[in-house]
Order: sequence, then structure tokens, then C-alpha cells
Amino acid sequence: MGALEIVLLPCLADNYSVILHDPASGQTAVIDAPCGATIKAALAERGWRLTHLFITHHHADHTDGIAQLKAFYGASVTGPQAEADRIPWLTRLVKAGDKLEFAGHPIEVLDTPGHTLGHITYYFPEDKLAFTGDTLFSLGCGRVFEGDPEMMWESVSKIGALPGDTQIYCGHEYTLSNGRFALTIEPENDALKKRMADVEALRAAGQPTLPTTIDAELATNPFLRPHSRAIQARLGMLGAPDAEVFARLRQLKNKA
Repeated sequence: MGALEIVLLPCLADNYSVILHDPASGQTAVIDAPCGATIKAALAERGWRLTHLFITHHHADHTDGIAQLKAFYGASVTGPQAEADRIPWLTRLVKAGDKLEFAGHPIEVLDTPGHTLGHITYYFPEDKLAFTGDTLFSLGCGRVFEGDPEMMWESVSKIGALPGDTQIYCGHEYTLSNGRFALTIEPENDALKKRMADVEALRAAGQPTLPTTIDAELATNPFLRPHSRAIQARLGMLGAPDAEVFARLRQLKNKA
């Protein structure tokens, strides 16, 4: 099993899709489909033909391109069983604990609800990749639209428990705004300050800030750091349960 070729593809205003290509078999997968035309153009430029679509959740900015891509390529479309009624193009329904593969590369399905009730994450353990959609962002996490903060905390914690060198690809380029919020929450975090300098340089150059890693997020993402004494003290919540601190952080970020 050789290494996958990975293309991080900007779509719409701030979305990302990710293209995975296996050179040995020629199989090509796409994680989430914000815009069919953008994805088709990227595939055509490389001479790749789409064989698999993997969808994390039902929101339109992750699914609007499915119909066009499925009709053009005849690709299989995998997505959360719990949201099948809201993603009508699915050809394979998956749930937590299911084990799949793409071109011989194992995939584990993680249940990561909160942003939506059926949201899933695709984890490629041998490739050390995780596609987290709108659950865990670089330096942030998704808004809690359909679940509750405790559910979201459990989901981001599940992702945070993956091996530290796992590369994280999420659904949006939100790192700069997330990082600015993080600095108001934990301004004494030297790792965060250094990372934000790198993020600002990347964005000034028009470059993406992804992928990130689990280790980087554990060191700098406040939504994975509710145990931090500095964060708890700033919020006036010393000794509070992690889930309660997380909920307060999410509430503050919603107003930022």
C-alpha cells in the first residue's frame, strides 16, 4: 500500500474539500463536496477520475456538489446513516465503529455529533489522517447547531484522543479567526503565540493553514484545553468539569 496523494481544495468562500488519489489503483476519493464544478475542474486538471465520495454531514456547503459529481462519474457516495434522510444521494450508509477501506487503505468511522446529530469523522489509521468536517477545526470547533455542548465536548475529545501525529483536515479555513479568539482565552500560551505568528504569515501569503495535527491542537486549541488552569481562572471556573468549561468557551466564541 503506497502513500496517498492529497490535494486540499478551496471551495466557495472558506470551505475545503480534500481529494485523495491512490496512484497504484487510480482510485480517487473526495471528502465532502461543497461545489461540484470546482472539484470536477481539479480532477480534470490532474487526469483523475472520481470513484468515491465520503460525506461528513448534511449541511449544504458540504453536500451541494454530490448530485453533479455522482451523475458525471458514477462514484459511490458514503455518508452517515443517521442523516440518510437529509443526504438523498448516499449509496453506502455508515455509522460509528464501521470499518471501511479506500484503495486498500483502512478507514474507521467515528461518531462525532454536536454540529449536527449524525456528523461523522473519517479516520485513516495507517495513513495517520482524520477528516473532521465541522466538528474539530484548527484552533477551534464547530458551532453546536443540533446537539448540545456536552455532546460536542465528547466528540472533540474523541478526536483529541487520536495519536498525536495524526494529520487533521477540517471543512473550513477558520484558523486565523479561531486563533484570535484563542489568544483572548489563553494569552500566556507560548505555543499558541508562536503558532499564530505562523498562521498570520500563511494567510498573508494566501496559503492554507491545514493540515494541522492532534499534537498541535492539544497544545493550542482552547476547545481541547478546558482542563487548563489558566483558562479556568480566566473564565472564573477553577475546578469546574471540563464539559462545563468547554460549554462556556463555545458560548463566548458564538459572541466573538
